[in-house]
Amino acid sequence: MTTLLRFNGLSRLLPLAVFFFMIGGSTVIADEESGSPAPTEETTTEDDAAAAVAAAADEAAAPEFYEKKEIDYTVNTLIMFVCAVLVLFMQAGFAMVEVGFNASKNAVNIIFKNIMDLSVGVMLFMLIGYGLMYPGDDYAGSWFGFGGVWGERDSVETVAELGDYSNAADFLFQVAFAATAATIVSGAVAGRMKFTGYLCYSAILTGLVYPISGMWKWGGGILAAWGFADFAGSVVVHAVGGFAGLAGAMVLGPRIGRYSKDGKSQPMLGHNMPLAALGVFILWVGWYGFNPGSQLTYSGASNAEVTTWIAITTTLSAAVGAFVAMLLSWIMFKKPDLSMALNGALAGLVGITANCDQVEIWSAATIGAVSGALVFAGILALDKLKIDDPVGAFPVHGLCGIWGGIATGIFGTALPVINDVELTRMQYIGVQVQSTLIICAWAFVTMFALFQLLKVLGLLRVSAEEEIEGLDLVEHGMPAYPAGSLIGGGSIPAPMPAAPVTSSGVSPVPAQEGA
Repeated sequence: MTTLLRFNGLSRLLPLAVFFFMIGGSTVIADEESGSPAPTEETTTEDDAAAAVAAAADEAAAPEFYEKKEIDYTVNTLIMFVCAVLVLFMQAGFAMVEVGFNASKNAVNIIFKNIMDLSVGVMLFMLIGYGLMYPGDDYAGSWFGFGGVWGERDSVETVAELGDYSNAADFLFQVAFAATAATIVSGAVAGRMKFTGYLCYSAILTGLVYPISGMWKWGGGILAAWGFADFAGSVVVHAVGGFAGLAGAMVLGPRIGRYSKDGKSQPMLGHNMPLAALGVFILWVGWYGFNPGSQLTYSGASNAEVTTWIAITTTLSAAVGAFVAMLLSWIMFKKPDLSMALNGALAGLVGITANCDQVEIWSAATIGAVSGALVFAGILALDKLKIDDPVGAFPVHGLCGIWGGIATGIFGTALPVINDVELTRMQYIGVQVQSTLIICAWAFVTMFALFQLLKVLGLLRVSAEEEIEGLDLVEHGMPAYPAGSLIGGGSIPAPMPAAPVTSSGVSPVPAQEGA
């Protein structure tokens, strides 16, 4: 019985075995007819090995720096973009400082000039300025060159074609510096210059004067070949703006009422000290884009360390400058003067800008202290010379810009190497002094000539009646504030103080008896 059951089971499986046999046979026949041998375990192993060898070869052929270079490009570009935005935001700081230190009747005019500095600057720097400032290696060590209109985008098809950062981020950063140089002058000529004349000045400075002298250092020009060092622009940016402002103030002459008929200084109070202080705080914050941002490459431990060290030296110099200026005003005028402290902070920022990457802590403090003293003495000196600078633009940017350039030679730790020979300390100082004077002379002479030309053409100064009425209504047909909303420099007279005014606060020169 058991044998019969087994036979019956096998008989049932026999048809299935025949079926699978036929399928396997047809596959073999098809393989033979096609000429392709049936895959074996040995063949599969060889194919996998060949694929692995090919993948290894491709990996070996790929550049080792692929990922790092792309990451560096990304990090540097994005941080530079943020720094450019910070520097652009400094335009708001300059506007607030200038508005606060001047009469309310000129607030619209001042803000208008600041926005046009940026707007005109962007257009002309793109068309002319950038090409003049960065003409290329063919003009290395020269006085002049032109590299064409800016507008080239980066190629990101292959990593090997990437630079350290994008051209677009670099342009934004550079044009923000150009606008900064131009807007410094706005405060020095506030309250009496025609708007059309100011637009002419702004166009010439951002399109020609600043880029040409900037090329001498940052574009690889003649001063760079000498070994001149100006890391973020104490001289290239701030001294250029400061000396242009001095030229404008001298040609324009003082505001009506700034000096009496017998030559006494008469303070003209600004209308909003909180606004001026806010502007200084904005500028201070913006300077962290200006100075640390000038490192240009930030990716990697060494770059990150230098960038943050620059922020430390910048902060300390500003703090010491504010304190020293306050202390001097307290000693001389018996009360601490806020306008002096605010300008002292800006002076410290300007003085450290050229050397923030290569000075030690004690050097940064010394640079800030001297800057605070210079701005205090400079404001008083301009008052004695009857040169009306409503916001102290020349003492802050001109004098402290010079000091920043010279201080780099005195305290800088990176002595230049020229023709494989390292300069001595005295040679370094000599290069810094000579180069600084060349740039300052270039800015002052060209701008003095331009302001004289505008004066001859009748485009420089508004009439006495228009100046008294205020440039907001005369030049722009709109007030900054509703009628009667402000006292002091506004549309209604301020009440007379109960006691004689002994400090102008925001003149920025304190009024003294017999001054």
